Amino acid sequence: MVFLRGWRYAAFISCIVGGIGVALYPIIVEPMMNVEKYKEIQKHNRAGINQEEIQPGNMKVWSDPFGRK
Repeated sequence: MVFLRGWRYAAFISCIVGGIGVALYPIIVEPMMNVEKYKEIQKHNRAGINQEEIQPGNMKVWSDPFGRK
């Protein structure tokens, strides 16, 4: 079995860390940086839904978490 030493070990670890970063970027970082895109998608998906009709009894209707009071 060959053990990685020196620059090969550093390259191996860098590839692993880089791969994890590339995999997590579209899941975590991009949605946090481009909120407007996801707000538009949500608005389009909820266009024909009346929240008061589908809301369970005596529960507050969902409000925009991005809106400021």
